[in-house]
Amino acid sequence: MRLHTLRPNPGAKKRRKRLGIGESSGKGKTAGKGHKGQKARSGGSIRPGFEGGQMPLIRRLPKRGFNNAAFKTVFGTVNLDDLERRFEEGASINEAVLREHGLIRGKIDAVKVLGRGELSKKLTLEVDHITASARDKVEKAGGSITIREKKKAA
Repeated sequence: MRLHTLRPNPGAKKRRKRLGIGESSGKGKTAGKGHKGQKARSGGSIRPGFEGGQMPLIRRLPKRGFNNAAFKTVFGTVNLDDLERRFEEGASINEAVLREHGLIRGKIDAVKVLGRGELSKKLTLEVDHITASARDKVEKAGGSITIREKKKAA
């Protein structure tokens, strides 16, 4: 194989249909845009949801209730059985360490430890929230828990 012998696979490169190149081409004269009207003009397109001047469906339906999605707290949750598997005795665990080990990902507001599984290792946790069962199991194993200060909303 040489550089000058390289070719794309058959059918991989297809020429685009050129518009407005004679009436017999099938895309000549009006170039597939029909006769006149808004959609035949340059830059002429209608926005999504436009219904020809009729009151659009989105405006006809009643708007009810309150959506609190903008204000919700997104938790990164970790279970005790995950900590048992991934960390050695005496490890210090915080959000950065959990991200390194792939236990939490993405944009979160707080780290919460849940109580699924058993814990036999002494661990030091620095988290935002912890369930009562998880707290009991960590303390029973000889570990310690530090609850982080809540960030003040500006």
